[in-house]
Amino acid sequence: MPENTPPAAMLQHLAPGWSPFATTRARAIELVSWPSETGSPDEVAFAPRLRDMLLRIPYFRNNPGDVVLLPSHGSPVRHNLVAIVRGAGAQAVALAGHYDTVATDNYLQEQPLACQPEPLSAALIAALEAGGGDPLALADLRSGAFLPGRGMLDMKSGLAAAVAVLERHAARADRRGTLVLLASPDEERESRGIRALRADLPGLLAERGLEICAAVNLDSTSDQGDGSAGRTVYEGSIGKLAPCALVLGRPAHAAYPFEGISAARLGAEVVCAIEAAPAFADAGGGDLAPPPVALEACALRNGYEVTTPARMWLAFNWLYHSGSAADRLAAFESHVADALQRACAAHAGAAQGYAALGGAGAGASPPPRVIRAEALLERLRADPVQAQGFEDLQAALAGDDNPLAVSCQLMQALADTVGVEGPAAVVGLASLHYPPVRLDPTDPTDAQAARMERALDRLQAECAEDPQARFRRRPHFQGISDMSFMGQRARPGAGVIAANTPAARMIDRPGADAPVFPVVNIGPWGRDFHQRLERVHAVHAFDRLPRVVARLADLLLADAAPGA
Repeated sequence: MPENTPPAAMLQHLAPGWSPFATTRARAIELVSWPSETGSPDEVAFAPRLRDMLLRIPYFRNNPGDVVLLPSHGSPVRHNLVAIVRGAGAQAVALAGHYDTVATDNYLQEQPLACQPEPLSAALIAALEAGGGDPLALADLRSGAFLPGRGMLDMKSGLAAAVAVLERHAARADRRGTLVLLASPDEERESRGIRALRADLPGLLAERGLEICAAVNLDSTSDQGDGSAGRTVYEGSIGKLAPCALVLGRPAHAAYPFEGISAARLGAEVVCAIEAAPAFADAGGGDLAPPPVALEACALRNGYEVTTPARMWLAFNWLYHSGSAADRLAAFESHVADALQRACAAHAGAAQGYAALGGAGAGASPPPRVIRAEALLERLRADPVQAQGFEDLQAALAGDDNPLAVSCQLMQALADTVGVEGPAAVVGLASLHYPPVRLDPTDPTDAQAARMERALDRLQAECAEDPQARFRRRPHFQGISDMSFMGQRARPGAGVIAANTPAARMIDRPGADAPVFPVVNIGPWGRDFHQRLERVHAVHAFDRLPRVVARLADLLLADAAPGA
């Protein structure tokens, strides 16, 4: 039997008398029908549309001032949306998610239907049947248990579930505590939405006499199996560092390669040392992170000439969940230095071998150096004219949404202005640092984390009654997320990270009054997010998920209320 409607008795004990499936499904389809690709005009239009959806709910129709749009970033400006359902007491639980999506280009001939889940499902079934494509996707879509669409999994079904939980809370006459919806743009690029909202929240909460005691992020999880892995509560989120290196060689004519050393040779050694190296995979914190990978590795040239490359740009993605970012940057610097030494030694050996054959010997070359971006920035800022020129370049690049491209240009400007000669590498950070976060109920100073842990323990026991709703708990959400910037204290090593990030807009600077509270991720599960066959498991997303989140919110607010 297709699992496209929930059994009547499923999880009724979590939210008696409530049937969220049909309404949540309809809202998810409506949300997906509004394209909101990051950086597009559609992203600008989304928050006002979501506000209009919320104003159809009786509570918000009667309390329109409880739906607030707050400027985030960009021109025209994107907005964060905050929706508040007030209850007794000052304590509030936040339900959070992002509304931007990746592009629809990979839908190819189905691109016009990418934001129309039901017609898209029929078109994908027909295409898969005709082309003999992915058999699992075909079976999923034929069953009716999965619903496709751009952003359906990542993460508009999560937002629809949050709206359902808000509506349930609003319909209760005896509301204990407050629920707050936080919907943000730009998660897919630089998390500018949630970071702007973090700065605005203290004032907004103070105006209403509220304090967020906990938050649930509703981002999605991938599961290629029966859903048992997808049904996961993540008690934290993995961190991301983007170390980069501008590698400088000593260019030489192709006929005389040993008169210099190619930046490509130097950079290749760095990539070989770091790319997917298991030794660099973080195994701390009770979890295993993937090893670092190169996102970009390219020679920097303005045109064709028969000369070895003078510069090579390298940018890596390094996921981690233990230790400090400052320590990882130091490790990266050390690995780059070792790789440059090996490359230069190998090049010198090749020159000797060539000379033994009767070829020209090697030219003189100084030993390789590794310089932190911080050192060049300090030298540049000592000259007001150079400093202003660098600021002007930052301003000129403000409209470029590619952080790696922006950082590459800024690193080159640093090397040019200060005058760095090869063989060398300038190392720094090429995009926003996402700090790892984790619930720590053992911290004696954090009563809120202990409250969250108790609520999760009870929720897990209650969900165990339904085999299809049982969930596991994991330390870290494996895809980077806005959780890194929600409710978090300042992280050790933040000063070193800021000092070595040339792009000022990619430096996170939380305010001293930023609210601190525990955050977990409980979201929909599905398959192939960001891909043409992105699809969500419907019953879990539209029925089980809102029930589980609603029950957790009830537990948190009951525990937080006076006298509970």
